[in-house]
Amino acid sequence: MNAAAQAHPNQTNHPNPPCDVLAYGEPMVEFNQTGEGGGRLYLQGFGGDSSNFAVAAARQGARVGYLSALGDDPYGHMLRALWNEEGVDHTGVKTDPAAFSAIYFVTHGERGHQFHFFRAGSAASRMTPADLPRERIAQARVLHLSGISLAISAQACDTGYAAIDCARAAGVQVSFDTNLRLKLWSIDRARAVMTDVMRRCDICLPSLEDVQAITGLNDADALVDHCLGLGARVVALKLGAEGALVANAQERHRIAPFPCRPVDATGAGDTFGGAFVARLVAGDALADAARYAACAAALSTQGYGAVAPIPRAADVRAALAKA
Repeated sequence: MNAAAQAHPNQTNHPNPPCDVLAYGEPMVEFNQTGEGGGRLYLQGFGGDSSNFAVAAARQGARVGYLSALGDDPYGHMLRALWNEEGVDHTGVKTDPAAFSAIYFVTHGERGHQFHFFRAGSAASRMTPADLPRERIAQARVLHLSGISLAISAQACDTGYAAIDCARAAGVQVSFDTNLRLKLWSIDRARAVMTDVMRRCDICLPSLEDVQAITGLNDADALVDHCLGLGARVVALKLGAEGALVANAQERHRIAPFPCRPVDATGAGDTFGGAFVARLVAGDALADAARYAACAAALSTQGYGAVAPIPRAADVRAALAKA
């Protein structure tokens, strides 16, 4: 661990303090097309939905850890350096010398931003339940994972389920973001797995298009009711440009989109989720946590890449104060 990591405000002198939030999934190195050089110049950044979530939560002040695997390659080293800088504990990220760290490219055109992934057979996709640091999971306050965490391979799905079982057995809350990617699995398998995980999670973070696809429902309130009915205690339905709808058994709130000048929406949903869970863990009321998260997500769209534009707590609070 370098000096920057040792001095990070989210860290303590204990080598592995318990985490507020522990995320499981596949981190990635990103190459994002810029408007320069006729579209031939790309900005190197970072991605992977659960890693984006982890960084977003850490930037809001939560104590965050990450569970995954990386190759022993330059991209894996870049990701570890990122987590060091962000104060994200990556002692739960193993190195798999027989595999590689995943990368992806983002291009921008008339149809918006498009993703091109190079991940089949990545180190993260080779994770098994035996790789999980169960004691670390049992000490966390929230375990977070996503549909992508479960879709990249059958092994990764088994590992995600094992992490959920470990968390639930220890009384740790489970946070789940649907993040449906039909290039990774069929709609039938996605529907079956996601519905089952929604039954097991405490905090459900679906996107409108995802739950429309897996439920056949279209109305936002009906979709929230569906998720609550499955067993989720808190639901934050992300509505894109329309903001969000958040609810639990006692209350429900429509959250207006925060004004912004977007240039790249990559990772905005992950920023919303990370900020929302961080603020819930910090003790915010449901509506307050959601408004904070909506502001953080909006600010994250004003720069290129999934991670670099994620705002820090001071930036979010300053923006909210001016609203």
